Amino acid sequence: MANTTDFRNGFTMLLDGELFQISEFQHVKPGKGGAFVRTKLKNVQTGAVLERTFRSGDKVEEVRLEKREMQYLYQDGDQYHFMDLETYEQITIGAGTVGTATTLLKENETVYVLTALGKPIGVDLPNFVQLRVTRTEPGMKGDTATGAVKPATLETGHQVQVPLFINEGDLLKVDTRTGEYVERA
Repeated sequence: MANTTDFRNGFTMLLDGELFQISEFQHVKPGKGGAFVRTKLKNVQTGAVLERTFRSGDKVEEVRLEKREMQYLYQDGDQYHFMDLETYEQITIGAGTVGTATTLLKENETVYVLTALGKPIGVDLPNFVQLRVTRTEPGMKGDTATGAVKPATLETGHQVQVPLFINEGDLLKVDTRTGEYVERA
């Protein structure tokens, strides 16, 4: 059990049978009455955000998140299959749990799977991934001074805006936090 003095951004707790993570918190000590902590909690499974106030000293059940290095194997419908690199154990995670990472996942890519209470709750990609351009319009020679961009489809199906000099088959470095083109790899 943890109390309100342990609260920090990213703190994960079990509340009403569901996992919540603190995205913001503020310790308030009014002139009259006891201190309290105002929090914004994000439901780990659904992504819903709720605001909740705790009195100073309230106890909550802390949940430890475990980050396991895994290799993405393949997709089967809306199920994604991963393999633990140490034990070779395979797990299946639904598309809702994988989240926005689905458009940037490439087979055999090493990722981190977040688990809590023995269940996978999310997937963390490396900050940058290298993906090949499968479809884009050809750029016009000499049309590089304007800083114009064009849409490109990557091997995972992810769409990104790229400079005009990028062609089909080019390998790009993409930022997984924003989903945007960074540079040619």
